[in-house]
Amino acid sequence: MIAEFTDARLVAVYDAVNVYRPGTQPDFYAGLAAELGAATIIDLGCGTGIVTCELAACGHHVVGVEPAPLMLARARARPFGDRVQWIAGGASEIGTPGAGLAIMSGHVAQFFVNDDEWQLALAALHRALAPGGHLAFESRNPDAREWERWTTDARTVVVDPVAGRIETWTEVVGRRPGAVSCVNNYVFEDAGIALESACELRFRTLAELSASLERAGFAIARVHGDWDGRPVAPDAPELVVVAVR
Repeated sequence: MIAEFTDARLVAVYDAVNVYRPGTQPDFYAGLAAELGAATIIDLGCGTGIVTCELAACGHHVVGVEPAPLMLARARARPFGDRVQWIAGGASEIGTPGAGLAIMSGHVAQFFVNDDEWQLALAALHRALAPGGHLAFESRNPDAREWERWTTDARTVVVDPVAGRIETWTEVVGRRPGAVSCVNNYVFEDAGIALESACELRFRTLAELSASLERAGFAIARVHGDWDGRPVAPDAPELVVVAVR
């Protein structure tokens, strides 16, 4: 989704296009933070700060880390954005704050397509956590093969308060072992313009995620198959991972 991070028009409507359903990512991570009693939370790849600022609103000290300047600017301007410590950059910029919880929401884990880069990010998060701290993230379950439903027929219409009606859909344009390339399409109906953004996503199996976490010094505490806490199964849409340092 590189174009989403560099095109101001797409960043402006990002929140409208990527609405989280109740009980999913923001609620899950807020509940986990409360359960763990995490005073300091790192949000790596925080995007426009949807989850970041909700955690800050709950009273946590949150460190939001985002490499895309336009996304970070929008995050800073959100309600409670003034309570967040923002870092422009990637995992290597986090340092060692001794956090109790680190998260990667919005399927950020899948944007680490290169396994070496993924391993470096996990190592950086391990250093940033206090002993006994937790890392939580979600990755789409490859067994569920969600990409097979990303077609031109699966279109969604959302209404942005400024841009108006926007029709969106995702189309797969290529596959290689463990990864899917796709194009996200956006038609701004009121303005009569169409934009595209290309991305490649890594679909790691639970075994691959487990091995990479172990190499970085983590142990998996639990894995859910979706936000409702269901067990992992071949048809479960997500791999929601909670690991401990």
